[in-house]
Amino acid sequence: MRFGGLYNHVCYNITMSQADIPAKVDTILANGFVITMDDSFKIFPHGAVAISGDSVAAVGESDDVTRQYSAPQVVDCAGCAIMPGLVNAHTHVPMTLLRGLADDLRLDVWLYGYMMPVEKHFVTPEFVTLGAQLACAEMIYSGVTCVNDMYYFEDSIAQAIAAAGMRALCSQTIMQYPTPDAASWDESLVACEQFLQKWKGHPLIVPVVAPHAPYTCSGTLLFRCAEMAIKYDVPLHIHISETFQEVEESRREHGMPVVNWVKKNGLLEAKVIAAHCTAIDQGEMRTLQRAGATVAHNPTANLKLASGIANVTQMLATGLHVGIGTDGPASNNDLDHFEEMRLAAILAKGSTRDPVVVPARTALAMATIEGARALHIGDITGSLEVGKRADVIVLNMTALHNTPAYYSLSRNPDSIYTQIIYASKSTDVRDVWVNGRRLMRERKLLTLDEADIRARANDVARQIDTFLIEREGDVLRKLAAIGGIQQEESFEVQLKARIADPEQIIARINGGQFNVVRRVHYRQYDTYFYFADEEVRLRHREDERIDDKGTIINSRYRLTLVGGQKEREYPHSILLSRSRFIAPADRSLRFYREYFKPSREVEIEKDRLRWEVLYDDDTFFINIDRVVKPEQQGTYIEIKSRTWSIRDAEHKSQVIGDVLAIFGIGDDAVVRNEYVDIADEKMPV
Repeated sequence: MRFGGLYNHVCYNITMSQADIPAKVDTILANGFVITMDDSFKIFPHGAVAISGDSVAAVGESDDVTRQYSAPQVVDCAGCAIMPGLVNAHTHVPMTLLRGLADDLRLDVWLYGYMMPVEKHFVTPEFVTLGAQLACAEMIYSGVTCVNDMYYFEDSIAQAIAAAGMRALCSQTIMQYPTPDAASWDESLVACEQFLQKWKGHPLIVPVVAPHAPYTCSGTLLFRCAEMAIKYDVPLHIHISETFQEVEESRREHGMPVVNWVKKNGLLEAKVIAAHCTAIDQGEMRTLQRAGATVAHNPTANLKLASGIANVTQMLATGLHVGIGTDGPASNNDLDHFEEMRLAAILAKGSTRDPVVVPARTALAMATIEGARALHIGDITGSLEVGKRADVIVLNMTALHNTPAYYSLSRNPDSIYTQIIYASKSTDVRDVWVNGRRLMRERKLLTLDEADIRARANDVARQIDTFLIEREGDVLRKLAAIGGIQQEESFEVQLKARIADPEQIIARINGGQFNVVRRVHYRQYDTYFYFADEEVRLRHREDERIDDKGTIINSRYRLTLVGGQKEREYPHSILLSRSRFIAPADRSLRFYREYFKPSREVEIEKDRLRWEVLYDDDTFFINIDRVVKPEQQGTYIEIKSRTWSIRDAEHKSQVIGDVLAIFGIGDDAVVRNEYVDIADEKMPV
C-alpha cells in the first residue's frame, strides 16, 4: 500500500553488491511508511527496513531493499508506519505495583505519607522484579523499546528488563537516609559501585548512578555520586527542581537555586539526566546545557501532582536535549507513551499560548532520537539508521481514529508526524523489535506471560490494601509510618490557674524563695487534630524562642500524640498526664493536615515565659502564658514537674500546693482543663 502523494524514489544507505545477489539479513520490514527520525528527518512512504543481528542493515524504499536483501522473515507492513521505538526518559518501573494506591494528593503527602511508608514495608527484590515485568509488558504494548528507570534493588530490575528483551538505563537510587535496599548512604554507594561493575558493557542495560534528589542528598553525597559516575563513564540520573517549593527551600537553605547548588557540589561534571525541571529559569537552563546535562520532561505526572509545567519551549531554544518520560506509574498512572507525546506538544502550546511551539515532529523527536540523546545513548538508538541497534516498532495507521489519512508529502511533509502525535494511540502498536529481537507480534507479547503477571500483581495489591486499611484506622500507625516517632514514657504533674497580675507572680519567682536555673521566652503555635473514631489527639507545635530584644533566635517543630484521658487527679486539681508519643515535625502543617485528615482542629497561640526553678530540692517549670488565640482567653500560670512514680507524683502535688500559697493563688482560680479544652469550649458549634 502506498500512502498518498509523490516522493522521489530514493534508497537510503543501500549499495548494490557486485553480482547483484541479495545480501542475507535476518528480517525485512517491507511495504510500510518508514519514519527514520535521523538528522534530516528522512521518510520513505513505501519503505522498508532490513535487520541483521542486533542492528539496522538498510533503510530505504521497499522495492530497493527487497531487491538487494533477502531474509527468512519478511514482515508485510502495508498500512503501517515503521519507526524507531519510543524512549521513556524517566520512570520508576516497579511502581506499577503501587498505581492507584494514593491519588489526588500533593507531591509531599503522596511521597512521604504513602509511597515511602509502603515501599519501606513491601519493597524487596521479588517485589521490584514483578513490578518491572508488569511495566515491561505495558511499555512493549505502548511501543517503548528503551526506558530510563530509577528505583531500589536495581540489579533485580535490570535482570527482569533484560529478560523481557528491552533496552534500559537502570539507575540505582542513593539517598542520605535509609532506603529499602540500604541502611545508610555509604552502604548505598558501595552497592551502586558493585552494580556498575556487574552491568557495565551489557548489550541492553546501561547501569546508572542515581542520587535521588538534592533534597534527599547532601552536597557531599552528590559529589561522591558524580565522582563515581565519572569514574565508570556512566550517566547520572537525578530529580531536579520538580516543584517550586523545592526551589524555595534551596534558596532558603543554600542561598541559591537548585541547579546552582548541585553545580557547586560537582554534580554537573557527570553526564547528568535531570528529571522534571519544572521550576528552573533560563539561566539554569543555560548552565545545564553548557554542562552537557539533559532533561527528562514528565508532563502527565507534573500536572497530576500539580508540580508545575516545565518550560520545554525555552529548553529547546536553549539547546538542551529534552526527552519525554512518564514518571512512575504510581503518579501518572500509566506508561502510555503516546499519551505523553501528545500532551508534551499540547501542553507547550497551551502554557505559552502559541500554537506553533513544539510541533508534532518535535514531539516525536523528543520521544525517539532526542529522548535517546537525553539518555546519552543517541549514538546507538532513537532513529532508524544503518549501524544503529534495531529498536523498531510497527504502527497500524488504518484504525478508525486514523481515518482518513492525509499523507500528501508535496502539500504537507509533516502530515505523518501530526497523524501519529494527535491521532494515533498506543493500541495501534502492532509489532516491536529491540536489539533485533522481536518482543511483540501482532499485539501478542513474546517474552512475558501477561496472565501470570496480572495474577501475581493483584495478589500484591491485596496485601498492600490490608496494610493500609489497618494503618488508616490508627493515628499512631500513621504517625509511625512517616518516621521519627519515639515513645515518651515520662509522666508529669501539672496545675493551671488564672492570674490577674503576671508581674506580681514574676516578682515572687525572683523574690528568693526559688532557685532560678534559667528563664526562656517562647511564642508557641499549637494545632490540635481530633479524630472522630479515636480517643486521641495529635498536637503540632511550633516553638519560637525569643531573645530579650524580641527577636526570634530559633524555632522547633514537634508532633505529640496524647490519649484522651488523664492518668490521675490530685488535690488542688493537679493532673498527672503523659505524652504518649512524640516525633519531629519536619514537614509543613499543611502536610500533616492532608495526611492525617482530622475530623476537626483547634488552634492555640500563646506567649510563654518559662522559668526552670529548684524548690524543696525538686525541679519545677513555671510558665506564665498569655493566650493570644482564641482571643480574650486571659493569662495563666502553669506549674509542672516531671515524675517517675506514684509516690513521687503525690509528693510533688503537695509541693505544688505550697507554691500556690506562695503566689497567693486560691483553689477558686485553678483551672482543671488544658488550653485546648478551654479553647474548644468557646469554639462555635
